[in-house]
Amino acid sequence: MVSHFSQMAAWPLSLHGILRFPETRFPWRPPPHWPALDDAVGIATCLPGLVPLNNAAGRGRRFLVRSSAEDGPAKRWSCEDNEKWSKRGEKMDLLTADSLLLKIRPFLQFATDNFLPIAIVCGAVFGLTWPKVGQFAYHCGLSKWSASGIFIISGLSLQTEELEKALEKWPIVLFGLVSILLITPLASSFVLQVNLAPREFVKGMAIFCCVPTTLSAGVTLTQLAGGNSALALALTLISNLLGVFTVPFMISKLVADGEGVSVPTSSLLKSLVEILLIPLLVGKVFRKYGAGVADFIDRRRKQFSLLRSFFLILVPWMQVSCSRSLLLQVDAVNLVAVTCLAIFVHLVFLAWNAAAISMFYLYPGGDRLASRIPTIRTVILTSSQKTLPVALAVLGSLGGALGETGLLAVPCVAAHIMQIIVDSLLVNMWIQRDSNKKVL
Repeated sequence: MVSHFSQMAAWPLSLHGILRFPETRFPWRPPPHWPALDDAVGIATCLPGLVPLNNAAGRGRRFLVRSSAEDGPAKRWSCEDNEKWSKRGEKMDLLTADSLLLKIRPFLQFATDNFLPIAIVCGAVFGLTWPKVGQFAYHCGLSKWSASGIFIISGLSLQTEELEKALEKWPIVLFGLVSILLITPLASSFVLQVNLAPREFVKGMAIFCCVPTTLSAGVTLTQLAGGNSALALALTLISNLLGVFTVPFMISKLVADGEGVSVPTSSLLKSLVEILLIPLLVGKVFRKYGAGVADFIDRRRKQFSLLRSFFLILVPWMQVSCSRSLLLQVDAVNLVAVTCLAIFVHLVFLAWNAAAISMFYLYPGGDRLASRIPTIRTVILTSSQKTLPVALAVLGSLGGALGETGLLAVPCVAAHIMQIIVDSLLVNMWIQRDSNKKVL
């Protein structure tokens, strides 16, 4: 009896092998105590659907298909039928996989295009839910290493071959640098007049106004808008290099003095040089003089962009984890208010740069305004944005001099996400306008 049930248990495995892989020719013989073909209904009761034929070869290569006596005459099922149904099943699997991929492809594309804001939100939620992991990482010094990793990758990805061409338009470059580093930071004095609780929200927004332009978003949006990519790259590189020296003094004079506190300017400058400038230059040197480094990075630009975004989300994740108790006490109305403030400030930057660069081209003897639309769009986008990595590096270097670091980071993250959304809508409007002109 034990032998009978063991052979019965082994039968489904043998059956699956013959059906799924019909070319597999392993020997199989039915047990001598199994009934003959005329009594196959009894076997069908135990194994509904397929019954082996007790043929002369004894290999079980053909099957009798029936599930009960009421199903009518039995059908002989050969290995050729197995091959047909196996191929049909594989086709059905492929069709199912393809249809599923077509359904989820838009969501995957959206997640890839908006990886940074989605990851930042997920990191903040993770920090609020499990704060001990982020606190441990912060105390291990991961914050500084992640900030340095951002700028090492930026240096490795930095293409400066077109900078000389962009510097030929030095008046435009000079105007953009003045707007990024000197004029737009003046908005921090007006931001500090806003009455919003907690006070760190206002201070964080004021600090965000003092940092240089974005490292990659401005150049990317400029390319999409049909702007001058070389000019955008020049403004990005030069403003971030000079920003290492201007940001500490702007924060000290415009933000700290306005709040009646002192900021260690010299130590902040030293920290920014160590965290930002040196890693950026190291990455650029490796790209320029490393054998095959430039080609390797350029072929994997998207992967390195995702890696840089991963390093970037580590900083707010750790800061949110360390400030969890204070963040949970913040009213949701204040979060909406600081988000609206960030949108308003960015709209002011866009309006200022659009008006200023347009007036720059309207002086007597200047070029026609319509012929300079790519340059105008480039200046509007790159001179109105502010970079989140530098802002977070500054907050980490302040050491709590202006308040709780996690609360200071909230308006910076909100402002970064909102400026990307607003500028994306602006670029789409420009693209539609250009397409309409081509049709006309």
